[in-house]
Amino acid sequence: MEKINEFNEMMPEGLNTLMNKGRDIVLVNVLPLEVYGRKHLPGSINICVFEATFSDQIEAMITDKDREIVLYGSSDRSKDAVAAAEKLMRMGYQKVSVLVGGIAAWQTAGFALEGTDTKSHDDTQPQLRFKDGTYVVDREKSGIEWIGRNPNTAHFGTLAVQSGRITVTDGLIGGTFDIDMQSIKNNSLEGDEMQPVLIDRLESDDFFFVRMFPKATFTIKKARPLDEPTLTAPNFEFMGSFELRGLTRKVEFPATVNLLMDNTIGIEAHFDIDRTRWGIIYGSSRFFEHLGMHLVFDLVSIQLRIVAIIN
Repeated sequence: MEKINEFNEMMPEGLNTLMNKGRDIVLVNVLPLEVYGRKHLPGSINICVFEATFSDQIEAMITDKDREIVLYGSSDRSKDAVAAAEKLMRMGYQKVSVLVGGIAAWQTAGFALEGTDTKSHDDTQPQLRFKDGTYVVDREKSGIEWIGRNPNTAHFGTLAVQSGRITVTDGLIGGTFDIDMQSIKNNSLEGDEMQPVLIDRLESDDFFFVRMFPKATFTIKKARPLDEPTLTAPNFEFMGSFELRGLTRKVEFPATVNLLMDNTIGIEAHFDIDRTRWGIIYGSSRFFEHLGMHLVFDLVSIQLRIVAIIN
């Protein structure tokens, strides 16, 4: 890894003193423009570190790489200004500092701010708050991707969500959704003459027995928020039951739940299920001997996406 010089850290009191003395500093807010507009340090410019063009914007606005630059972000929980400083150091800027604690520390210290909302204190780690009610699953935006494997290869495809409802009562999530097993598709053999052969096999009584069991149903019995949840990692543990091929079994898996927009819930989950728990034992060496080329791994990987809008 390329080794770079370390950037400096600056406390709010020290930066305030330098600003009051008229020190020639380029003060850069590295947050999104809408956040900058609400609240920022006086005299600072805005170049968002999350933008792909961040480095280009820096070089266009600060051409002298010996200028003294102070970067600041939101709070001590966020690595925004640190990430920006590391980029600048790699780009050859020589005098880079980071405001410790960001704008939150600056505000707590009682120093001046500019913008449309300088009085409020931001919730830097917002908690998910769902409006009570019934959310109808959006079939077009919801769906399931699956992967099945054997010793030589893997096959993957999709399944459609037929219908469903997510309920929120006192902030607790429940509900049920149905999967259309007749919608099963394979993508790994796209254009291959073996693709319809594989689909026929998956629909047969060796696997999902779709003619007899055209629908699978997942019921959410409990969704427990995990400790210290974030918005980009699994933040809930889902517990419920899954009915497939006429058998119902308990299932648990972590999921990432977000509010996509007002009154819309998004649920994203990635987990494995043991197909043999639902009587799908074809190719499993736990049940058969002398399988040879017919061996199929027991675990099936599931990627689940549910989007539901309040009714």
